Amino acid sequence: MKLPTSPLELAGYIEHTLLRADATHAAIERLCEEARCHHFRCVCVNGSWVSLARELLSESAVKVVTVVGFPLGAMDADAKRYETEVAIDCGAHEIDVVLNIGRLKDGNHAFVLRELRDVVEAADERLVKVILETCCLTRAEKEEACRLVLDSGAQFVKTSTGFGPSGATIDDVRLLRQLVGDKFGLKAAGGIRDAETACAMIEAGANRIGTSSGVAIVVGLSGKTTDAS
Repeated sequence: MKLPTSPLELAGYIEHTLLRADATHAAIERLCEEARCHHFRCVCVNGSWVSLARELLSESAVKVVTVVGFPLGAMDADAKRYETEVAIDCGAHEIDVVLNIGRLKDGNHAFVLRELRDVVEAADERLVKVILETCCLTRAEKEEACRLVLDSGAQFVKTSTGFGPSGATIDDVRLLRQLVGDKFGLKAAGGIRDAETACAMIEAGANRIGTSSGVAIVVGLSGKTTDAS
């Protein structure tokens, strides 16, 4: 995959993220201002902040992403569907939903697929990314999870919530890209804090980067570009 060569190109991959429980109104305002200033692709916020983020970014090209079933993915399937419907009503452009890991491990693939299809339907043609929490899965479970995501009508797989035991790895990004094919979306998230790591994830196959360190990443690439020139 072609690597970004400028901060602006790299910014086009970044979903500037703030999912902390203690995020405040002022912090969301700052997140959105940074996203607007640096031309990030998206901001990613918890559901209660979707309306505010949509308002703050109304005259920009930055999209608003929110999470559903976050961070564990273990709530009732109807709750995930309803959470998705509310997010869309509040103005979310994209949905990141956590796969039900326990049901996957039980081999209850019909349950997982039905739940994902319900979320995709509730998203009403908005883009849906499915968070696998790869650090909790075996190779076989990653393979099955990708098959289910492909069958569900979602458009992306995503490595991690950023709240699990570990985040994205190069090996997992390469594996997921192999499993979903060249055309499907792949978001790497969790522990990506510098330009070098972000670019390595892109080279491995990611076409979105979820990170709370978006500013540091693009500034870091700017420094590398300046040093090389």
